[in-house]
Amino acid sequence: MVSILLQNVFSALQWGSFYSMIALGYCLVYGVLRLINFAHGDIFMTACYIAFFITSGLLSALGGQNALIFALTLVLTMAATALLGVTIERIAYRPLRRKGVNRLYVVITALMVGFILENGNLAFLGASSRTFPDILDKHIWQIGSISLTNLKVLVIIAAFAVYGLLEFIVRKTVFGMAMRAISYDKFAIPLMGIPVNAIITFTFALGSALAAVAGILYGMSYPVLDPYMGTIIGWKAFIAAVVGGIGDIKGAFLGGFILGFIEIFITAFFPSSYKDLISFVILLIILSIKPTGFFGVARSAKI
Repeated sequence: MVSILLQNVFSALQWGSFYSMIALGYCLVYGVLRLINFAHGDIFMTACYIAFFITSGLLSALGGQNALIFALTLVLTMAATALLGVTIERIAYRPLRRKGVNRLYVVITALMVGFILENGNLAFLGASSRTFPDILDKHIWQIGSISLTNLKVLVIIAAFAVYGLLEFIVRKTVFGMAMRAISYDKFAIPLMGIPVNAIITFTFALGSALAAVAGILYGMSYPVLDPYMGTIIGWKAFIAAVVGGIGDIKGAFLGGFILGFIEIFITAFFPSSYKDLISFVILLIILSIKPTGFFGVARSAKI
Protein backbone atom coordinates (compact mmCIF):
# COMPACT_ATOMS: atom_id res chain seq x y z
CA MET A 1 0.00 0.00 0.00
CA VAL A 2 2.82 2.42 0.90
CA SER A 3 4.67 1.64 -2.32
CA ILE A 4 1.53 2.31 -4.39
CA LEU A 5 1.06 5.60 -2.56
CA LEU A 6 4.67 6.67 -3.21
CA GLN A 7 4.43 5.62 -6.86
CA ASN A 8 1.36 7.85 -7.23
CA VAL A 9 3.15 10.69 -5.45
CA PHE A 10 5.99 10.64 -7.99
CA SER A 11 3.50 10.51 -10.87
CA ALA A 12 1.62 13.47 -9.34
CA LEU A 13 4.89 15.38 -9.01
CA GLN A 14 5.64 14.77 -12.68
CA TRP A 15 2.23 15.95 -13.92
CA GLY A 16 2.25 18.81 -11.44
CA SER A 17 5.61 19.86 -12.87
CA PHE A 18 4.15 20.13 -16.38
CA TYR A 19 1.17 22.14 -15.16
CA SER A 20 3.36 24.38 -13.00
CA MET A 21 5.80 25.29 -15.77
CA ILE A 22 2.95 26.23 -18.11
CA ALA A 23 1.05 28.03 -15.33
CA LEU A 24 4.13 30.18 -14.62
CA GLY A 25 3.91 31.50 -18.21
CA TYR A 26 0.28 32.53 -17.67
CA CYS A 27 1.26 34.11 -14.36
CA LEU A 28 4.06 36.22 -15.85
CA VAL A 29 1.94 37.81 -18.56
CA TYR A 30 -1.01 38.36 -16.24
CA GLY A 31 1.23 39.84 -13.56
CA VAL A 32 2.57 42.50 -15.93
CA LEU A 33 -0.36 43.20 -18.28
CA ARG A 34 -3.41 41.84 -16.41
CA LEU A 35 -3.92 39.81 -19.60
CA ILE A 36 -4.80 36.12 -19.76
CA ASN A 37 -2.75 34.88 -22.70
CA PHE A 38 -5.11 32.08 -23.76
CA ALA A 39 -2.74 31.24 -26.63
CA HIS A 40 -0.14 30.01 -24.12
CA GLY A 41 -1.28 26.37 -24.32
CA ASP A 42 -0.82 26.47 -28.08
CA ILE A 43 2.61 28.08 -27.67
CA PHE A 44 3.43 25.00 -25.58
CA MET A 45 2.16 22.79 -28.42
CA THR A 46 4.21 24.72 -30.99
CA ALA A 47 7.29 24.35 -28.79
CA CYS A 48 6.79 20.56 -28.85
CA TYR A 49 6.81 20.62 -32.65
CA ILE A 50 9.79 22.98 -32.82
CA ALA A 51 11.69 20.63 -30.50
CA PHE A 52 10.62 17.68 -32.68
CA PHE A 53 12.15 19.17 -35.84
CA ILE A 54 15.27 20.44 -34.07
CA THR A 55 15.86 17.06 -32.42
CA SER A 56 15.30 15.19 -35.68
CA GLY A 57 17.83 17.43 -37.42
CA LEU A 58 20.42 17.09 -34.66
CA LEU A 59 20.05 13.32 -34.48
CA SER A 60 20.54 13.17 -38.25
CA ALA A 61 23.61 15.42 -38.12
CA LEU A 62 25.27 14.21 -34.93
CA GLY A 63 23.75 10.77 -34.37
CA GLY A 64 23.30 8.99 -31.05
CA GLN A 65 21.30 9.85 -27.96
CA ASN A 66 23.30 12.02 -25.61
CA ALA A 67 23.22 15.00 -23.29
CA LEU A 68 24.69 17.33 -25.94
CA ILE A 69 21.71 16.83 -28.26
CA PHE A 70 19.34 17.40 -25.33
CA ALA A 71 21.16 20.62 -24.32
CA LEU A 72 21.22 21.96 -27.90
CA THR A 73 17.54 21.10 -28.38
CA LEU A 74 16.65 22.83 -25.13
CA VAL A 75 18.54 26.05 -25.94
CA LEU A 76 17.41 26.27 -29.58
CA THR A 77 13.78 25.47 -28.77
CA MET A 78 13.68 28.03 -25.97
CA ALA A 79 15.15 30.66 -28.30
CA ALA A 80 12.73 29.86 -31.15
CA THR A 81 9.69 29.75 -28.85
CA ALA A 82 10.73 33.00 -27.15
CA LEU A 83 10.89 34.59 -30.61
CA LEU A 84 7.41 33.23 -31.33
CA GLY A 85 6.08 34.77 -28.12
CA VAL A 86 7.67 38.14 -28.94
CA THR A 87 6.20 38.03 -32.47
CA ILE A 88 2.72 37.31 -31.13
CA GLU A 89 2.98 40.19 -28.67
CA ARG A 90 4.23 42.57 -31.35
CA ILE A 91 1.65 41.67 -34.01
CA ALA A 92 -1.45 40.72 -32.00
CA TYR A 93 -1.35 42.46 -28.60
CA ARG A 94 0.71 45.63 -28.90
CA PRO A 95 -1.54 47.38 -31.47
CA LEU A 96 -4.55 46.80 -29.20
CA ARG A 97 -2.64 48.03 -26.17
CA ARG A 98 -1.63 51.23 -27.95
CA LYS A 99 -5.24 51.93 -28.89
CA GLY A 100 -6.36 51.33 -25.31
CA VAL A 101 -9.18 49.00 -26.31
CA ASN A 102 -11.31 47.09 -23.84
CA ARG A 103 -9.60 44.00 -22.37
CA LEU A 104 -12.37 41.82 -23.78
CA TYR A 105 -11.02 42.41 -27.31
CA VAL A 106 -7.53 41.44 -26.18
CA VAL A 107 -8.89 38.18 -24.72
CA ILE A 108 -10.71 37.44 -27.99
CA THR A 109 -7.48 38.15 -29.85
CA ALA A 110 -5.61 35.72 -27.59
CA LEU A 111 -8.15 33.00 -28.36
CA MET A 112 -7.83 33.69 -32.09
CA VAL A 113 -4.02 33.48 -31.90
CA GLY A 114 -4.41 30.05 -30.31
CA PHE A 115 -6.73 28.92 -33.12
CA ILE A 116 -4.28 30.24 -35.71
CA LEU A 117 -1.42 28.24 -34.17
CA GLU A 118 -3.54 25.07 -34.02
CA ASN A 119 -4.98 25.31 -37.52
CA GLY A 120 -1.75 26.61 -39.02
CA ASN A 121 -0.04 23.50 -37.68
CA LEU A 122 -2.88 21.38 -39.08
CA ALA A 123 -2.66 23.05 -42.50
CA PHE A 124 1.12 22.85 -42.93
CA LEU A 125 1.95 19.62 -41.10
CA GLY A 126 -1.26 17.63 -41.49
CA ALA A 127 -3.51 15.91 -38.97
CA SER A 128 -1.31 12.85 -38.49
CA SER A 129 0.32 12.62 -35.10
CA ARG A 130 4.11 12.55 -34.87
CA THR A 131 6.36 10.60 -32.54
CA PHE A 132 8.92 12.60 -30.59
CA PRO A 133 12.37 11.05 -31.07
CA ASP A 134 14.35 9.68 -28.13
CA ILE A 135 17.01 12.17 -27.04
CA LEU A 136 18.27 10.55 -23.85
CA ASP A 137 18.70 6.92 -22.94
CA LYS A 138 15.95 5.92 -20.55
CA HIS A 139 16.92 4.31 -17.25
CA ILE A 140 14.58 2.74 -14.72
CA TRP A 141 15.64 2.91 -11.08
CA GLN A 142 14.09 0.40 -8.73
CA ILE A 143 13.82 1.52 -5.11
CA GLY A 144 12.20 -1.37 -3.34
CA SER A 145 8.90 -1.85 -5.14
CA ILE A 146 8.90 1.73 -6.50
CA SER A 147 9.95 2.31 -10.12
CA LEU A 148 11.43 5.65 -11.15
CA THR A 149 12.73 6.73 -14.53
CA ASN A 150 15.51 9.24 -15.07
CA LEU A 151 13.10 11.25 -17.23
CA LYS A 152 10.50 11.56 -14.47
CA VAL A 153 13.16 12.79 -12.05
CA LEU A 154 14.46 15.22 -14.70
CA VAL A 155 10.97 16.70 -15.18
CA ILE A 156 10.51 17.28 -11.43
CA ILE A 157 13.99 18.80 -11.00
CA ALA A 158 13.46 21.03 -14.06
CA ALA A 159 10.18 22.40 -12.65
CA PHE A 160 11.81 23.40 -9.36
CA ALA A 161 14.84 24.83 -11.20
CA VAL A 162 12.57 26.90 -13.46
CA TYR A 163 10.65 28.18 -10.43
CA GLY A 164 13.87 29.10 -8.62
CA LEU A 165 15.27 30.87 -11.68
CA LEU A 166 12.03 32.79 -12.20
CA GLU A 167 11.92 33.87 -8.56
CA PHE A 168 15.50 35.11 -8.90
CA ILE A 169 14.74 37.05 -12.11
CA VAL A 170 11.60 38.67 -10.71
CA ARG A 171 12.97 39.46 -7.23
CA LYS A 172 16.66 40.17 -7.81
CA THR A 173 17.19 41.58 -11.32
CA VAL A 174 16.54 44.97 -12.90
CA PHE A 175 14.13 43.40 -15.40
CA GLY A 176 12.22 41.77 -12.56
CA MET A 177 11.98 45.05 -10.66
CA ALA A 178 10.63 46.74 -13.79
CA MET A 179 8.09 43.93 -14.30
CA ARG A 180 6.82 44.34 -10.74
CA ALA A 181 6.71 48.11 -11.14
CA ILE A 182 4.61 47.88 -14.32
CA SER A 183 2.27 45.47 -12.55
CA TYR A 184 1.86 48.00 -9.75
CA ASP A 185 1.30 51.13 -11.87
CA LYS A 186 1.68 50.92 -15.64
CA PHE A 187 0.79 54.60 -16.14
CA ALA A 188 3.46 56.13 -13.89
CA ILE A 189 6.28 53.82 -15.00
CA PRO A 190 6.93 55.48 -18.44
CA LEU A 191 7.34 58.80 -16.63
CA MET A 192 10.23 57.25 -14.70
CA GLY A 193 12.08 56.37 -17.91
CA ILE A 194 11.38 52.62 -17.85
CA PRO A 195 10.88 51.25 -21.41
CA VAL A 196 7.50 49.59 -20.96
CA ASN A 197 7.40 47.92 -24.38
CA ALA A 198 10.86 46.39 -23.87
CA ILE A 199 9.85 44.95 -20.49
CA ILE A 200 6.61 43.54 -21.91
CA THR A 201 8.56 41.98 -24.79
CA PHE A 202 10.96 40.42 -22.27
CA THR A 203 7.99 39.07 -20.29
CA PHE A 204 6.49 37.36 -23.34
CA ALA A 205 9.88 35.95 -24.32
CA LEU A 206 10.46 34.57 -20.82
CA GLY A 207 6.96 33.08 -20.51
CA SER A 208 7.24 31.43 -23.93
CA ALA A 209 10.68 30.02 -23.06
CA LEU A 210 9.14 28.38 -19.98
CA ALA A 211 6.51 26.79 -22.23
CA ALA A 212 9.38 25.49 -24.37
CA VAL A 213 11.00 23.75 -21.39
CA ALA A 214 7.66 22.11 -20.55
CA GLY A 215 7.12 21.22 -24.22
CA ILE A 216 10.46 19.43 -24.63
CA LEU A 217 10.09 17.45 -21.41
CA TYR A 218 6.48 16.59 -22.22
CA GLY A 219 7.44 15.39 -25.70
CA MET A 220 10.18 13.22 -24.23
CA SER A 221 7.80 11.78 -21.61
CA TYR A 222 4.69 11.34 -23.78
CA PRO A 223 6.06 11.25 -27.33
CA VAL A 224 2.85 11.46 -29.40
CA LEU A 225 2.35 14.98 -30.78
CA ASP A 226 -0.79 16.41 -32.39
CA PRO A 227 -1.95 19.96 -33.22
CA TYR A 228 -4.55 20.08 -30.43
CA MET A 229 -2.39 18.70 -27.63
CA GLY A 230 -1.91 22.13 -26.07
CA THR A 231 -5.59 22.93 -25.66
CA ILE A 232 -6.59 20.83 -22.66
CA ILE A 233 -3.23 21.00 -20.88
CA GLY A 234 -3.17 24.78 -21.42
CA TRP A 235 -6.64 25.22 -19.93
CA LYS A 236 -5.75 22.99 -16.99
CA ALA A 237 -2.55 24.94 -16.33
CA PHE A 238 -4.54 28.19 -16.44
CA ILE A 239 -7.05 26.83 -13.92
CA ALA A 240 -4.16 25.64 -11.77
CA ALA A 241 -2.69 29.16 -11.86
CA VAL A 242 -6.04 30.64 -10.80
CA VAL A 243 -6.39 28.15 -7.94
CA GLY A 244 -2.91 28.97 -6.69
CA GLY A 245 -3.45 32.70 -7.15
CA ILE A 246 -2.77 34.00 -10.66
CA GLY A 247 -0.32 36.88 -10.66
CA ASP A 248 1.67 35.28 -7.84
CA ILE A 249 4.57 33.06 -8.97
CA LYS A 250 4.48 30.90 -5.87
CA GLY A 251 0.72 30.49 -6.23
CA ALA A 252 0.88 29.44 -9.88
CA PHE A 253 3.65 26.97 -9.09
CA LEU A 254 1.73 25.47 -6.17
CA GLY A 255 -1.51 25.38 -8.18
CA GLY A 256 0.07 23.15 -10.81
CA PHE A 257 1.06 20.59 -8.18
CA ILE A 258 -2.36 20.76 -6.52
CA LEU A 259 -3.99 19.85 -9.83
CA GLY A 260 -1.40 17.14 -10.50
CA PHE A 261 -2.03 15.47 -7.15
CA ILE A 262 -5.81 15.72 -7.48
CA GLU A 263 -5.79 14.12 -10.94
CA ILE A 264 -3.40 11.28 -10.14
CA PHE A 265 -5.10 10.27 -6.90
CA ILE A 266 -8.56 10.43 -8.47
CA THR A 267 -7.30 8.12 -11.24
CA ALA A 268 -5.90 5.79 -8.56
CA PHE A 269 -9.28 5.33 -6.87
CA PHE A 270 -11.86 6.05 -9.59
CA PRO A 271 -12.24 5.17 -13.30
CA SER A 272 -10.04 7.44 -15.43
CA SER A 273 -13.13 8.81 -17.24
CA TYR A 274 -14.09 10.56 -13.98
CA LYS A 275 -10.73 12.31 -13.66
CA ASP A 276 -11.55 15.67 -15.23
CA LEU A 277 -15.08 15.79 -13.80
CA ILE A 278 -14.05 15.25 -10.20
CA SER A 279 -10.88 17.36 -10.55
CA PHE A 280 -12.73 20.42 -11.78
CA VAL A 281 -15.49 20.01 -9.20
CA ILE A 282 -12.84 20.04 -6.46
CA LEU A 283 -11.14 23.08 -7.99
CA LEU A 284 -14.51 24.84 -8.26
CA ILE A 285 -15.15 24.18 -4.56
CA ILE A 286 -11.71 25.61 -3.71
CA LEU A 287 -12.42 28.77 -5.71
CA SER A 288 -15.88 29.15 -4.18
CA ILE A 289 -14.24 29.18 -0.74
CA LYS A 290 -11.23 31.32 -1.73
CA PRO A 291 -11.98 33.15 -5.01
CA THR A 292 -8.54 34.75 -5.24
CA GLY A 293 -6.77 31.39 -4.96
CA PHE A 294 -4.42 30.30 -2.20
CA PHE A 295 -1.89 33.12 -2.64
CA GLY A 296 -3.87 35.65 -4.66
CA VAL A 297 -4.79 39.01 -3.17
CA ALA A 298 -8.01 40.86 -3.95
CA ARG A 299 -7.22 44.14 -5.71
CA SER A 300 -9.15 47.34 -5.16
CA ALA A 301 -9.39 50.16 -7.65
CA LYS A 302 -9.68 53.84 -6.76
CA ILE A 303 -12.55 55.45 -8.65
